[in-house]
Amino acid sequence: MTTAPPAPAPTLTSEDRLSPELVKLALTVMLGAVMVSLDATMVNVALDTLARDFATSVATIQWISTAYLLALAIAIPASGWAIERFGAKPMWITSTAVFTAGSILCGLAWSAGSLILFRVVQGIGGGLILPLMQTILAQAAGPKRLARVMAAVGVPAMLAPVLGPMLGGLIVSDASWRLIFYINVPICLATLLATRRVQMPDTRRPGAMRLDLVGLLLLSPALAALIYGLAQAGTHGSFTDSHVLVPLGAGAAILLGFAVHALRTRTEPIIDLRLFRTRSFAGASAAVFFFSMAMLGITLLIPLYYQQVRGQDALHAGLLLAPQGLGLAVALFIASRLADRIGPRPIMLTGLALTALATLVYTRVGAHTSVLLLSAALALGGLGIGAALVSAMAGAYHGLTRGAVPRATSSIRSVQQLGGSFGIAILAVVLQQQISAAGHPNAASLAAAYGHAFWWALAFTVLATLPTLLLPARPPAGR
Repeated sequence: MTTAPPAPAPTLTSEDRLSPELVKLALTVMLGAVMVSLDATMVNVALDTLARDFATSVATIQWISTAYLLALAIAIPASGWAIERFGAKPMWITSTAVFTAGSILCGLAWSAGSLILFRVVQGIGGGLILPLMQTILAQAAGPKRLARVMAAVGVPAMLAPVLGPMLGGLIVSDASWRLIFYINVPICLATLLATRRVQMPDTRRPGAMRLDLVGLLLLSPALAALIYGLAQAGTHGSFTDSHVLVPLGAGAAILLGFAVHALRTRTEPIIDLRLFRTRSFAGASAAVFFFSMAMLGITLLIPLYYQQVRGQDALHAGLLLAPQGLGLAVALFIASRLADRIGPRPIMLTGLALTALATLVYTRVGAHTSVLLLSAALALGGLGIGAALVSAMAGAYHGLTRGAVPRATSSIRSVQQLGGSFGIAILAVVLQQQISAAGHPNAASLAAAYGHAFWWALAFTVLATLPTLLLPARPPAGR
């Protein structure tokens, strides 16, 4: 008795155009990822309202965001194994359904504790969706069109910092905060309906039947402890506080234990550290780590600057971020095509240079700096971020086999999550220390504190250029 072969991944019809099936697949998975990214930024705008409604402190209510990040960190390492064990489409449907259920439960929350718990459910679904999107697109595209299709990975990063605060501000101002979670439901349903009409690559592997349980039990708590410690650093304004040092130390120790296990185990580890022997993957991972520190740190600082120094509300601060989204959109369109032709390294270096130049403008920011100048810098920075993001994500897969893509994706997503958490924590601590040193800050001293923090973001961007030199300077020779 014979079985039909698995359906092939969507293919390209010519050297110049993507097939309609591949475009439809990219739009479907992009819709799910945008939903997850928007949710995080919308909730941040509502924290003050939630603290008042639940009659609790900001220190407690911030766990709504922290718990979501911790759940993401726990779920991401398992995504590589899950997509190999159960397949792309079943896991995509499951993760979207879990995120939908978590969104409904969050909207029904009756206390701060229940909302924090339901955010964990939501975060587990979201933590699976993001690496699943990247794996599905990487395997469906093939190396010849990888950069062009991987531009879809940057769309959530483009929309979230712009639309998230704006939508969150509108909802909190004119409706109930519960709508922030309920608005996910129709988007989730649309994603599930679209999934039925697309063809996803067959990612199942016979050798991926066993889960590296020991590795998962080491890696997920290690990432969670590190991210929790970094979140506490932002809360306490110092890296020397015991609330910061204890989880960071525990996380580092557990992570070291995972590294020993992953290198010695005879079974396939949850994240294969041997992937880092591949020059392009190691370089892309390190570049993504430092660039995420800069990118997410800048995303934190700019809206806060507009609100604290320029007196803008959340809605107008979100609108003022629109030039960054415009720059990102242009970069995703252009850089993805150029990276297919000339290779990821020159595009990544160009993107880092543009980001550094834009950040340099913000290091000189004052209380009355021209909004036109700042908007131009934001647009330039958006161009740089988009170019760097596309080239780094595409370059990570050069030299890897098709079967290595799922675990490579979960690895680089974990690196990206850690880098972003480090960047946010470090810049939050630097900013808090500068504001405290000013005594009774006014608009001018606050602007100076932000300028000092932007110098750190600039340094992270410069650091990302060193591992970028390990990326391929030419495009792949074959599909």
